[in-house]
Amino acid sequence: MSGTRLPGHGLERGRRIEFVLDGVPAEAYEGETVSAAVMADRDLGLRTTERAQPRGYFCGMGVCFDCVMVVDGVPNTRTCVTWVREGMTVEHQDGAGPAGAPRAPRH
Repeated sequence: MSGTRLPGHGLERGRRIEFVLDGVPAEAYEGETVSAAVMADRDLGLRTTERAQPRGYFCGMGVCFDCVMVVDGVPNTRTCVTWVREGMTVEHQDGAGPAGAPRAPRH
């Protein structure tokens, strides 16, 4: 597992699963959000704005939209409130997301 995860400390993790991050296999644990899995596996940046400004985890409760990524082909998915699943595909998002891709519903 990635060196950015804290070992032990009494934390009981779910089972180890695999998802695909930017076309490369990545590991996570059941019960983690997509943003937690991405940050633990790669880096803190989750997307960039249309002006190439990096954005990452901010509110952690799905309000701010700074953590949006493309999840299973759907851009603008709030990854701080989306559970990581076995086989899920996740991509870092640039700007508003890929042209022509379906948009996640806004609540």
